[in-house]
This record gives sequence, C-alpha cells and structure tokens, in this order.
Amino acid sequence: MRRADRLFQIVQLLRSGKLTTARYLAEALEVSERTIYRDIAHLIGSGLPIDGEAGLGYLMRAGYDLPPLMFTTEEIVALTAGARMIRAWGGAAMVRGADQALDKITSVLPDDARARAEAVAIHAMPRANMTEALRETIDQLEAAVTKRERIAIAYTDEAGNNTDRTVRPVGLWYWGPVWTLVAWCELRADFRMFRLDRIGTAESAGAFIPEPGQGLQDFYAQQLARYGCDPH
Repeated sequence: MRRADRLFQIVQLLRSGKLTTARYLAEALEVSERTIYRDIAHLIGSGLPIDGEAGLGYLMRAGYDLPPLMFTTEEIVALTAGARMIRAWGGAAMVRGADQALDKITSVLPDDARARAEAVAIHAMPRANMTEALRETIDQLEAAVTKRERIAIAYTDEAGNNTDRTVRPVGLWYWGPVWTLVAWCELRADFRMFRLDRIGTAESAGAFIPEPGQGLQDFYAQQLARYGCDPH
C-alpha cells in the first residue's frame, strides 16, 4: 500500500471519534506500530487535529472531516466517459481499475453530481478484435514499459510475413481501431511500432537498462525530425 493511501486509511479509521490504538491501526493496515507512529506524527504535522500519544491511543477531535471531493460538470463527464472507454478498449487490469476508481468517486459525490455522472450519454462498444487475449497483452506490455522489461514477440506484419523480435517497450498508443506498441527493436536497432492484434506471443526476455537514444522522448524527437509532427 502506498503511503498516501495508508495515511488516508488512518484518517478514515480515526474519524469514528473513538480512542484507537497504534496496535489496532498497525494490524488493520498490516504495517508495524513504528510505521503508524511516524504516520501519525506526519498527519499531526500537517495540521490534522489528532490527540493522543504512543501507548495510549489516538482520536480525532470532533468537527473535523476530510474536504469534500468536488468535480465540475465537465470533469464528471470526462471521468465517466473515460471509464466507459477503458471498459470497451482497455486491458483487463485497466478495466478493473477504471471500475474501482469510478466507484470510489461516485461514492463521495453529492446526490446531484452522482445523478449527473449516471446520466452521461457517452458510451463505447468493444470492437470485434478486442479479445481477452488482446486485453491481457495490453496489460502485459503496459507493465513491461513500467518495469523496463524486454519482450520477445512473434509478429505478423501487414503482408503476412512472420518474424521474431525482441523489443524494449516505451509506450502504448490507441488509434481507434487498433492498439500499437512503440518499442526499441533490437533486431533493427531503431524504434518500431507494432500492432498488438498482430502479436502472436509475447514473453518476458529479462530486464533492460535504458540506454541513451532509446527512450520515449527520443522517439518523440525522431518523429518530429522525420515527419514534422510530435506524437504527444
């Protein structure tokens, strides 16, 4: 659990108004009591009205609440539409994340804002090529970008030619009908774009250390120099 998430959970547990021990908080959040003491000190230093001390327990003074989560109408429409698009075109993990995020947001919205979110008339339907295998590939490659993981792929190009490549993923793009992977291709020693629906298999080939000229910003610079456009 990220520290920001843990701090939020501590505040939620203290909002009951009851004396809460560090041991209880540590067990609830699966961390050490020492970590709870540091987190409580941080929250107090940030201005939260928490009383108590180590060994006795903590409570939050009455009248304090978290600031309400407020969104404009345009933001609500954008969040709802975005979540629906991810459901239709995203990876399986992305779909779960979008659903969970939208549930968290709508749970704290006022009634009128929640009704506005439910009334958003923007929908998305998955295309025929959006298979479960493709959704898994999207998740796999997105994770590979973050983890800097080389991927060995079996690829079929537009002409039907089959090739095996080992690539270093730098980003994913969605073009409407298809997803593409931008990667540094070790075979060609250059950037290449691969349609995900033409990737037969994708397997980890071990981590890589980023090298000069092979990152995402280098790809952007290359596109700008070659075609006069910036793909941001």
